[in-house]
Amino acid sequence: MKLNPVTEKFILHWGEMGSQWGVNRTMSQIHALLFIIGKPLNAEEITETLGVARSNVSNSIKELQHWGLVQKVSILGDRRDHFTTSTDVWELARIIVVERQKRELEPTVQFLQELMNSPEFEHENNEVKSRIRDTQEFVSTLTTWSSEMLKLPTSILKKVLKLGASIKKVLR
Repeated sequence: MKLNPVTEKFILHWGEMGSQWGVNRTMSQIHALLFIIGKPLNAEEITETLGVARSNVSNSIKELQHWGLVQKVSILGDRRDHFTTSTDVWELARIIVVERQKRELEPTVQFLQELMNSPEFEHENNEVKSRIRDTQEFVSTLTTWSSEMLKLPTSILKKVLKLGASIKKVLR
């Protein structure tokens, strides 16, 4: 499949964003391709379009499925597996936030709580204990807040996010 220049730039940028966020570049580019094209593609089409190794495509698709970002679909008359993703960027953002919470924030909250519950914690100096408590409170609050935000309908979530800095007027 030949990509138009804007589509190609989008895919390349999505790959760069992914690598900035600690995600494999090819995995991000595959996701971007499926998102921007908006139709199911098989692994060979993905390999050919992106010019990457077939094994890299297979591994990336498995990881994208593990994240819940890509689904396998069947196409009538074609025995090959095809892959698709949501074309709703808000839905994708929700999936990514949920996964990052599970993989990063929740284990950090648990680790910090275990650290504070350990017998060694009481022997630590007060500044260190205070910073660990503050960090645990911050990560826990962030996790709780983002969980609550994810429960909002997209229309409300958009409004909340668009409020931005003006929210401080409401809170004063």
